[in-house]
Amino acid sequence: MSFTKDTLLFDLDGTLVDSAPDLALAVNDTLVQLNLSTYPESTIRCWVGNGAKVLIERALSGSATISANLDPALADKALDLFLTSYQNNLCIHSKLYDGVLSSLQTLKALGYKLAVVTNKPERFIEPILAGLNLTGLFEVLVGGDTLAQKKPDPSPLHFACQQMNVAIEQCLMIGDSRNDILAAKAAGTQSVGLTYGYNYGQPIADSNPEWVFDNFADLLNILEPVNS
Repeated sequence: MSFTKDTLLFDLDGTLVDSAPDLALAVNDTLVQLNLSTYPESTIRCWVGNGAKVLIERALSGSATISANLDPALADKALDLFLTSYQNNLCIHSKLYDGVLSSLQTLKALGYKLAVVTNKPERFIEPILAGLNLTGLFEVLVGGDTLAQKKPDPSPLHFACQQMNVAIEQCLMIGDSRNDILAAKAAGTQSVGLTYGYNYGQPIADSNPEWVFDNFADLLNILEPVNS
């Protein structure tokens, strides 16, 4: 089964970039400033994927389930501290997953339009791409605060398509989280689920993407040159 459309929408964290080490650094820095207990990176990894606000609310709750008693003022203060800390630590320990750079370069050369659709705040996307040598590969960057809605809502996917003047049916969504797969299904397009990222401890196959891959470079097995 091959895929011959022409536009690829990529999640960022857990798909292109292993950003959990720097996210954990900023989360724990925030908690220290608030005189709260910190957490191992392995725990914080399980909280990543729904944007900065949810990540910090989970950290304050000490759980993937946000406490119903969480103080909104504390959450707002913590979010501001987190965003400042993360801005200063975007690419300290973050790295591309195996095969990402070479595969993206190949896909670009094959004629694909590439876009990033992430729940990460928009202001962080370009600096991370620059820090990891991905500048110039993507036509559109959509963040978690670009619109009022974020994944699993389909609006960011539709917005990316509008910016590139393509139909959603021309696109393939590639991500590591159920939010990516649910957004693709709601938008009316196909998806690839990657097994190595951040999906709250659940197999990405459970979300029923059209393809499931263990390695990013496996995309090249289904993607043929555009207009070949």
